[in-house]
Amino acid sequence: MKVIYSFNKQGYEADYWTREISAASDERCTFIPFNHDPYVPLARYLRAQLLDDLFYAKHEGLLRMYRDVQELIARTGADALLVDNCFPYHPEFLRTLDVYKVLRTTDGPASAYDRDFAYVHAYDHVLYHSPAHNEYLGMAEKLRYVGAKRIDFWPLALFDIAFVPQRSVDELLAQERDIDVVFIGAFHFDKMPLLARLKKALGRRFVHRGIGSWKRKVYYNVMHGFPGWVRPAAFEEVVPLYQRAKIGINVHVRGDYTVGNYRLFDLPANGVMQISDGGEYLNEFFEVGKEIVRHRNDDLLDRIVHYLEHDDERNAIARAGWERVMRDHRFALRMRQGAAMIEQGMAAR
Repeated sequence: MKVIYSFNKQGYEADYWTREISAASDERCTFIPFNHDPYVPLARYLRAQLLDDLFYAKHEGLLRMYRDVQELIARTGADALLVDNCFPYHPEFLRTLDVYKVLRTTDGPASAYDRDFAYVHAYDHVLYHSPAHNEYLGMAEKLRYVGAKRIDFWPLALFDIAFVPQRSVDELLAQERDIDVVFIGAFHFDKMPLLARLKKALGRRFVHRGIGSWKRKVYYNVMHGFPGWVRPAAFEEVVPLYQRAKIGINVHVRGDYTVGNYRLFDLPANGVMQISDGGEYLNEFFEVGKEIVRHRNDDLLDRIVHYLEHDDERNAIARAGWERVMRDHRFALRMRQGAAMIEQGMAAR
């Protein structure tokens, strides 16, 4: 089986996505990376209506992308097209492709109505990365509700670039860790109150790095009592920062209802004990209490203080989390799992 994996990334991310997608191929399935980012600026098709406008206007870059993916399908004899995250393929174009079409959701309910649910009807198969959706129903039920033909739970995973595969868990836990608590991530408005409380309570013991505009960082300080300026972290800084940290916190955009980001796997892979939101859904990824610690915002600081004072407990959870990631959540394994789901879907169709 041959699967074209269509994604949108730039720079170093495009390089390692291309490299690791190709490397996940085996005798059963060949993965063919296709980066659809260069053709059209992401902002032009981030929402389904915007893509429809581009398609109606016969945008040159969009049509060139479609010609290139058609040529790639013909040249490689691909059996399936797997499309990740920000979807550039208009349903009317997808109708013309004689391959098995798979949509892979990765952003959860914060963007589901902008670009996920609008396209479900155009795909043969939907792979969803998180079992959560909202307080009324989970993602599997929601996808069936909006008419998905076939669905499977396919979590995100740990890329090899996001840790040091040569290092053992014993080496990771034995090294000096001079950062008590770390959080690295995009600077969303709904995360600000919790992050500000932590920074005020922990001071320099809490290292917070985040992607965001200077206007958003000014807003953060004005609205939350000047907790401090948040510096960005270059990609090559992330792994070294994680490997200096004792505890890593995980905060999702909608808390329990968007659990399942890449940070969930990156932290334990670097020997960090993770404290995450995620509610009941967190157990779908790790065993709560053994491989990860769950928080509910109001108890996060208490949990941090406890595990900073109990090294043996913290290290035991960090070790168990590392072991679980290495066993169940690495990227190559996840790709093989996805290939099996696609193969089963094709056979059932």
